[in-house]
Amino acid sequence: MSNHTHLVLHVDKTKACAMSSDEVLKRWHMLHKGTVLTRRYMDKKQRNSLSEPELLSVIASIKVYRQRLYDISWFMRLLNEYIARMANKEDACTGRFWEGRFKSQALLDEGALLACMAYVDLNPIRAGKADTPEHSPHTSVKRRVRAAKNNTQPKKLMPFVNNSTHVRKGLPFDLKDYLLLIDETGRQLRADKPGAIPLDCEPILTRVGLAQAKWSLMVTNIETQFSTCISLAHAERKLVI
Repeated sequence: MSNHTHLVLHVDKTKACAMSSDEVLKRWHMLHKGTVLTRRYMDKKQRNSLSEPELLSVIASIKVYRQRLYDISWFMRLLNEYIARMANKEDACTGRFWEGRFKSQALLDEGALLACMAYVDLNPIRAGKADTPEHSPHTSVKRRVRAAKNNTQPKKLMPFVNNSTHVRKGLPFDLKDYLLLIDETGRQLRADKPGAIPLDCEPILTRVGLAQAKWSLMVTNIETQFSTCISLAHAERKLVI
């Protein structure tokens, strides 16, 4: 959006903890300079010349950087800083760009995950910035539709695996079902496009245990009705049908 962003993130702490020291520093140095010692450590010609106290300092730095690789606050800090610098440069101005800190909500079950993904992907439609999901700017659903035309999935997004045993990590839904769900939910959220969920979408709704009315209200009230976490159980208690 023009004045805010929405992200659905998967924090892979296990992957970060399994990385080698070199991989941690390599990733961190892509974003920051690190320290003089960490840069010397990554230079194979200088690594052997480091003293024991210097190596201990590097190890301590690696521990801190490793934790930051799976820290949402650090991710948002870097993302927001990048956007702020770019926006200020475009506007030829300086100063604070964002109004305040970001809001983070934990997604506790598949229903919450689907609802939040739909909320984010349909944001441009609700704001009147686009008429259809496949033409919504800066959204994952637009990327997925474009990739699906070539029978692929975007490499930079979590893939849909539909509980496949051949893929270790991914969204436990079918991509086709999700696109149908997004399209029909988008029609319901717009007064000028009434519609009903087709039979093709029932497998997803049945699998996550969401009735139609609960689904619509849950998607519509993602930000206003939930504070720090979202789940189907929370929705059943909070949303009055």
